[in-house]
Amino acid sequence: MTDAERRVVAIVDDDLAVRESLRFLLETIGCPVEAFATADDFLHSRTDHPVCLIVDHNMPHMTGIELVERLRVGGASIPVLLITGAPSPFIVARAAELGISRVLGKPVAEQDLLDFIDAARA
Repeated sequence: MTDAERRVVAIVDDDLAVRESLRFLLETIGCPVEAFATADDFLHSRTDHPVCLIVDHNMPHMTGIELVERLRVGGASIPVLLITGAPSPFIVARAAELGISRVLGKPVAEQDLLDFIDAARA
């Protein structure tokens, strides 16, 4: 197993059902996962260099885009998958400016998620 395969996939979504379903799917294929209900929870965690981040856009207190902005300002170049129930041209454009790897609408297709994880691990 490579270092990338051992590193954690971080999930940030305020919806418990979404967090748990993503966790279940990823753990089923052998990915270690850490899931967080808020961007602040993730920022204050001890998660060290996750292989990638799956983040919901529409969350209270700090959106997914705002979280990625903070990470980028701090120098993090982690691959990010932004998920949203309402993709808009503005969100897609801002995500591209921040180097977000993918923007997907909810519900996320399983294969799209797995393709993102595979690319992040490569």
